[in-house]
Amino acid sequence: MPRGHKSKLRARERRHQNKAEAQSLKSAQAIAGEEEEAACSSSPVLWDGPSTSTGAGPLQASPGAPATSSTTAGMSYERSAGKAKGRARKSKNSSGASTFTKKPGLNILSQKANKLVQYLLNQYKKKEPIRKADMLKIVHKWYRKDFSEVLRKATDLMDLVYGLEVKEVKPNGNFYTLVHNQDDTDDGSLSTVWRFPIKGILMPLLSMIFLNGYRAPEEEVWKFLNMMGVYAGEIHFIFGEPRKLITQDLVQKEYLVYQQVPNSDPPRYEFLWGPRAHAETSKMKVLEFLAKLNDSEPTAFPCVYQEALRDEEERAQARAQAEPRAGSPSKAGGHPTATSSHDPHPE
Repeated sequence: MPRGHKSKLRARERRHQNKAEAQSLKSAQAIAGEEEEAACSSSPVLWDGPSTSTGAGPLQASPGAPATSSTTAGMSYERSAGKAKGRARKSKNSSGASTFTKKPGLNILSQKANKLVQYLLNQYKKKEPIRKADMLKIVHKWYRKDFSEVLRKATDLMDLVYGLEVKEVKPNGNFYTLVHNQDDTDDGSLSTVWRFPIKGILMPLLSMIFLNGYRAPEEEVWKFLNMMGVYAGEIHFIFGEPRKLITQDLVQKEYLVYQQVPNSDPPRYEFLWGPRAHAETSKMKVLEFLAKLNDSEPTAFPCVYQEALRDEEERAQARAQAEPRAGSPSKAGGHPTATSSHDPHPE
């Protein structure tokens, strides 16, 4: 074969090879982009525990990012409103156990822990004794060897979600009691709203609003609450009348904002974080709350972690700027100074 012809063949082969490599690289980049997008839009499962119609289970969030209202706030109830409501009602009327507890991702010990949480809350509200024998029956004899682990999981959930600590009445005894966690009251800046029972609905709501980009349509909020066994117009054994609680009480306390969606016709409403929620918690604290419930770290949620990190930095900068101003009167050595022209009430 002539030398020139061989050169042309080799050149053609190199062009084909380069083209194939370029296409392979492009495909890899596209796949990586799709995986990243999928990771950020994957539906966080905020409630994967038993219905609070007879008790309450944990929040669980999958590593993901804020979802839009069109995707039902990225929640596991990403289904049609009718189906979601039907399932919620069905779970409410069938021994109080949510169908969402049957999800494959929730292992059997976590399911048992959720049932213990139901029992603990019921006994606490009824002011009846918490018996170890009763809890062993709930766990079932097949899992009796795992009782310590199940009780630990339930204890962690009670502490984290409700601020209630499970304690033995006597060492190695057969009775337990629930007490308010002292960590929830040590900081004088936090009001009692962060304690039982309101903490059990406020922190999940703030988490849901946060994952929805700080604005949650009212219809999506109720879908989420229905999954918890909380229904508008129905008295809840822990939270009372929920519509009044979230649209009036927590709004008046400035933990939630309940407002009409701008330019909506007919009028629609949405929930946002209130001023006190911004002051008394943060994106990072909510993310840590979700991470603990999933036995992970905030960094496991990369799409919202960066946003929470920026928020922490901005808060730190604001505190640093406020400190010199707060200390300025002491520098005057107690001597009187001229009244600021910005003071509306000069003395």
